[in-house]
Amino acid sequence: MVDLNTLAQTADWKTEKHAPAIEIVGPVKKEGTIIKISVGKEIAHPNTTEHFISWINVYFLPEGEKFPIHVGKTTFDAHGASTKGANTSTVCTAPETTVNLKTEKSGTILAFSFCNIHGLWRNELALKI
Repeated sequence: MVDLNTLAQTADWKTEKHAPAIEIVGPVKKEGTIIKISVGKEIAHPNTTEHFISWINVYFLPEGEKFPIHVGKTTFDAHGASTKGANTSTVCTAPETTVNLKTEKSGTILAFSFCNIHGLWRNELALKI
C-alpha cells in the first residue's frame, strides 16, 4: 500500500515557491477565522501556460479526531493562455485563496497545492481556539 505522506512534497514556503503558505488573518475565534493560503508568497511561482499551480485544497483536522474535514478548494484556470499562443496574454491568476473556518475546536490546518510540473505539495499550521 502506498503511504500518502510520501506523495506530497514539503518545504519551507519562505524558500520554496511550490509550498503553500498558510496564514491566519486577524483574530482566531470560533465564530469564524479567516485563513489565507497562497503559493509563491516569498518566491513567486511562474504561473505561465507551461508551468502553473492548478489548485489548492484546504483541510482541517480537529484535535482528537481521526479524519480531516475538507473545508475548501480553489482551482486556477488562467495561466496566460490565449488564442494567439502560449504566454501571449496578460491574464493570469495568482494562486491564493481564503477560507472562513468556523470551529469550536483547536486543530491543524492542512493545505495542499498542485503544480503541473512539480507535483503535489503540502503544509500545515496549528490553529488554537
